[in-house]
Amino acid sequence: MSTPTQPAADRWPRQVKYIIGNETAERFSYYGMRSILALYITTALLQTKDRATSIIHLFVFVNYFLPLFGGWLSDRIWGRYKTILWISLFYCVGHGVLATSDLFTSVEAKLNCLYLGLGLIAFGSGGIKPCVSAFMGDQFADNQQHLMRKAYAAFYFAINFGSFFSFLVIPWIAAKQVDLGADAGFFDRVFWQMKHAGFNGYSWAFGVPGILMALATFIFWLGTKHYVRKPPAKETHTAGFFKVFLEAFRNSTSLPASVRGAAVISMFTSAILPVLAVLCMVFISFQQTMTPLGKSIGWLAVVLLVAWFGLLLVASIWFRSELPTSFWAGARKRYNDGEISAARSVAPILAVFAFIVPFWSLWDQSLSTWVMQGDQMKPFVFLDIHVGAEQMQSLNAILVLILLPLMTWGLYPLLEKLGLRATPLRRMSTGMVLMTFCFVGVAMFQKQLEAGNILSLAVQFWPYFILTTAEILVSTTGLEFAYTQAAPSMKSSVMSFFLLTTAIGNLLIVTITKLGSGHGDESVSSGRFFFYAAMMAVVGLLFIIIAARYRYRDEVLAEGK
Repeated sequence: MSTPTQPAADRWPRQVKYIIGNETAERFSYYGMRSILALYITTALLQTKDRATSIIHLFVFVNYFLPLFGGWLSDRIWGRYKTILWISLFYCVGHGVLATSDLFTSVEAKLNCLYLGLGLIAFGSGGIKPCVSAFMGDQFADNQQHLMRKAYAAFYFAINFGSFFSFLVIPWIAAKQVDLGADAGFFDRVFWQMKHAGFNGYSWAFGVPGILMALATFIFWLGTKHYVRKPPAKETHTAGFFKVFLEAFRNSTSLPASVRGAAVISMFTSAILPVLAVLCMVFISFQQTMTPLGKSIGWLAVVLLVAWFGLLLVASIWFRSELPTSFWAGARKRYNDGEISAARSVAPILAVFAFIVPFWSLWDQSLSTWVMQGDQMKPFVFLDIHVGAEQMQSLNAILVLILLPLMTWGLYPLLEKLGLRATPLRRMSTGMVLMTFCFVGVAMFQKQLEAGNILSLAVQFWPYFILTTAEILVSTTGLEFAYTQAAPSMKSSVMSFFLLTTAIGNLLIVTITKLGSGHGDESVSSGRFFFYAAMMAVVGLLFIIIAARYRYRDEVLAEGK
């Protein structure tokens, strides 16, 4: 393990700048590619809105499911540094494959390029995702833990700094060149000249993100000699959750039935029910047409999800989702206190994470169904820049850049001075409630469009504003919560579980789209948006109950003090 000089308690480690720089360029590459997917699939590849919705969210599912692999590889074999460096190369290749799509003329060939390229990007992005944020946390010494909240705020700022410019630049590169109008602004004229020189089309639009991903890998490599590298568990011989749990369960025969029953519920909520639900949803996601069998499996997935949430609520009310000391005593013959403490913390953390799944089902539609809704609205001009549905996505990133520092360095400290503790779970609860109102607004706009009214794309500002506020409250806080609540030997794995909520959330979108598909465009309808708002309202209420009964491992650390 390499250990740089101990940094001052009031300053961030100098190597953090390489990690934040890497994240900025990597997020430009990822969101630049995603910004053009919805209209690329519906216009260039001539697919329906439902098909585009399914492809995009299935890709995001894989992207956020693979952090399980990346977290395991990092925590158990390679360590975070090697995992980030080597898997990033697959990421670069994936962008290269997408950039070759214009070399083919048939839609089928272009679709094959799309699937292969997205698969490689999902492997690369998913593999490094849980490691980068955890690796940044590793750079902070014990006397710097109070800086963690602001560090993760800066990390999230970097994500949105990169994505903001990608949402502006990449859709512009992809768009076809059109004649300049008499009222064209300065920026429109500059962009027109660049496109006239040949810098346009989907090959360039997919290629530029690949160049930025290569740059991200290089920036990360530059900090090599400065990094703190914590060894993987194979070097520390640390046992994982399942080994400790199963050992404790095998030795629990003499315990009261209530304790063994609680252990069974914990196993169902931590693994069995979510795994079965995901398998069912994956099955129907790959069905081109929905057969009676496919629909039955889809509804089974819904039943499993409802049962999962129901048992989590029961576990929270019954034993706070944390098994008693008497249960874990059965593992003490083989495992030490640190390993048992780490395993004991997993179930309560997963209980919190589970209810974030529907939040991501709604948030990620800002990059799919919202874009297709915006395509039905009238574009507008802002600061001499033509803003269409794809460029509108940049609003989320610029709002994060504005709101994140205001909330982190302004709102949260103010609330604490007033005696209102802005704990992580309170912030996340507020964000989930806000998301409900966000989709009510989106549904109302869609209802007006369905009635034949013409709306300016600018009206989407309000849903984006609410969505961004909710995102900061849930996502930024979630990264902080995941790192601070996880045991040292399981930080990448717990980070991957947090990212897995996004994976399942996107898979849930695909499942709802498949079960509710008719003429192919129901994904963008007022009824569907109202349904998502109602779902979020119910889950938000359940989350508040779960959050109120959670015990922090270290409440001072969790609050970033």
